[in-house]
Amino acid sequence: MKGPFFTILALALSSTALPAATPSPSKTDDPEFVRKAALEIDKHVAGWYRKQKLQVPDVTDDATFLRRAFLVTVGRVPTAEEAMFFLEINDGNKRTELIDYLLDSPGYSSHMSNWAFDLLRVADNKPGNRAGFEPYREWVRRAIDDNKPWDELTRELLAARGSMWDPDEAAVGYYLRDRGMELDNLANSMRIFLGSRMECAQCHDDPFRDTERMEFYELAAFVHGQGTGNRKPMRQIWDEVREEDRRRTIDYAAAQVLWDEVYGTTLTGGGRGRIELPGDYQYRDGQPGEMIGARTPFGKTVRLSDRRNAGDGREELAEWVTRDTGEQFPSVIANRMWERVMGRGVYEPVDEFIPASETHLPAMMNELIALMVDLDYDLKGFQKVLLNTRTFQFVPNPKPSKVPSGDDFHGRQLARLSAEQIWDSLITLAGGNPDTKPRRSADNRIRVGGKVVNFEGKDMKQLSDEVLAIDSEQEMRRYFNKFLAAVKKGGSKGGDDMMSMQSAGRSYGRNAQVRASELPSPAPRDHLLFLFGQADREVIESHSREPNVGQVLALMNGFVQEQLVNNADAHLYKSLEGASTDHEKIRRLYIAILSRPPSDEEMGWMLDEVKAAGDAGYRNIVSALVMSSEFLFVQ
Repeated sequence: MKGPFFTILALALSSTALPAATPSPSKTDDPEFVRKAALEIDKHVAGWYRKQKLQVPDVTDDATFLRRAFLVTVGRVPTAEEAMFFLEINDGNKRTELIDYLLDSPGYSSHMSNWAFDLLRVADNKPGNRAGFEPYREWVRRAIDDNKPWDELTRELLAARGSMWDPDEAAVGYYLRDRGMELDNLANSMRIFLGSRMECAQCHDDPFRDTERMEFYELAAFVHGQGTGNRKPMRQIWDEVREEDRRRTIDYAAAQVLWDEVYGTTLTGGGRGRIELPGDYQYRDGQPGEMIGARTPFGKTVRLSDRRNAGDGREELAEWVTRDTGEQFPSVIANRMWERVMGRGVYEPVDEFIPASETHLPAMMNELIALMVDLDYDLKGFQKVLLNTRTFQFVPNPKPSKVPSGDDFHGRQLARLSAEQIWDSLITLAGGNPDTKPRRSADNRIRVGGKVVNFEGKDMKQLSDEVLAIDSEQEMRRYFNKFLAAVKKGGSKGGDDMMSMQSAGRSYGRNAQVRASELPSPAPRDHLLFLFGQADREVIESHSREPNVGQVLALMNGFVQEQLVNNADAHLYKSLEGASTDHEKIRRLYIAILSRPPSDEEMGWMLDEVKAAGDAGYRNIVSALVMSSEFLFVQ
């Protein structure tokens, strides 16, 4: 049951807020379950304080909690309306209900998608690859929308096969983005899902960890043997077109759609389960060129034959990762979620697994692992428990952690906002709740040479299904000639009605004031997102929060000045409507930007500014507050 605060707030904003996806049932729908689970975590934290002979930190004030909860959960500051509603209502349960409101909003999915995009290196395109990855991007986004359990999501990624144009098989994009780099992809998988850093073992035994080169290749055997759909029927046609159409005109462009965007977006072979050692293999336990079978390096031992292809190696790997690695798989994702909510992992770095018994708080780490498993890897539910802890509400702590390898819980560490949090907060100030705008969606129309083609009303999935089903060159020639004729005609007769059956999708350009999760991924190099350290999506979680001069210039001369300071229609100025005094206008600006009223001293300074500069003083106040450290950091 939602309480009165949640209900009133939702109704107050219902004229602008878009509905979130219908959540699947979770144990955390029961408030009593959440309360007890949160309390158990808090007991462990309190026990650590007693052991250290330290005083448990106080709970922070409403304003700090409000801003922290919004930035952590939905990745933006609250609107002026949301902030004033929360700060002014007198309801002892309003913090719990605010958490429910945020987790049930579309903003949660948007912000969580940014996290998934960084972790899985989801990008719209890859240099040198003509086919885009929009279907894969949409698969990941849909998985977050549906709150797909983490173990299920992991299995679907690691065991993926099929065509990226099929929405149910688009997880193949996880492998396709690293086509031809099986070993690198495997190293990334181990780092993402198990917190095992094995990349050095591709070339030699890792001198800093336990992984040997033989172990890495035995693991690589599970995923070895990744192919494309049968291109044989198209091979001769493709070679002829490339040879004859040297100017790369429409014939070449049409053939390239089939070659690159149909065949090239497929993944066949389930993993051979065996692999040859490289020619430079240098250890006594194997010979260069020797065929070895797949074998897991830890957890439950899984072995495949070195004498015949298994055909389901990736499925075996996926099952092992999610079911047979003991505490490792649930520990890594539990620690990632702890870092996401609390600001710092129980152990750091979060992609280097440490057994619970070796952490500075083993009992609590075991509690988190058990909770993750008990919740069936429901990441939203897990975060809901963490958000309801007293630990999440601790006062800010400006001092460094006392535990170098992880979180010492001594108040929340100050942290600069991510690029996405900064962008999403700025567009909230400029245009109000950004979740009122339509979501980006996949475009599955057939395009040749950049132009939409109506080929018998088919979309890319239908085109892909038909092409992949052709098994003879003769049949392929007939099909290609029919396709080429449609391309040259600009579409088939009667195509207008059929065209409406295709999905045109919805996309946003670089300058659109929409959520970071809806913009091109990654952002162009001169976009504010890039300047503030958005990940390039080439390396796992390659984002940066380091300051630089370009960021200062972007705030002083770019978006802030154009869309906020000098824009009379900016949403934050609407909060001044009905305010009759300078005092009240200043108070509302502070709440809109910093989610808190000004102190008496700050009010005095700002009143002096307005008195000296008149209406321009309000613009100066906006400029100063948005460029302040307080706005750019989460406490």
